[in-house]
Amino acid sequence: MTNETALPDPSETPPEEPQLPRHDLPKQVIVMRNDLNMRKGKMIAQGSHASMMFLVESLLAAARDPAGSFHLDAGAWRWLASGRMSKICVRVDSEAELLDVAAKAQDAGLPVHVITDAGLTEFGGVPTRTCAAIGPAAASRIDPITGHLKLL
Repeated sequence: MTNETALPDPSETPPEEPQLPRHDLPKQVIVMRNDLNMRKGKMIAQGSHASMMFLVESLLAAARDPAGSFHLDAGAWRWLASGRMSKICVRVDSEAELLDVAAKAQDAGLPVHVITDAGLTEFGGVPTRTCAAIGPAAASRIDPITGHLKLL
């Protein structure tokens, strides 16, 4: 038995949904700890983990659901269907700042995924929080929380 969910055609805007203004286009913001001095490859890997977690969690939930239902919110569907999947990478200077931004995003009802690296290749074997993904969601919901952060 297979359970297939058709993704929206990224070239089409659903007829009932008008073209969104730029400030409401969906995006995802990756917040990276700058104080860890990670190698560039490590930063990319950590950001990739964070970016994918909203989808991984939905897929795992569908796998556990006896009906096999796969659910994403409207912002995530719009982001995937746009074909652009905009991601903005910003930086913070401490774990405390990372967790503060993540908590504010969570309090605002945004999808938030904080990544903890196992420490096997860096960080001396110590599990370390490296980054967080906020969204995908409308830019107008994310910008008040992350708009003040510097680009990575």
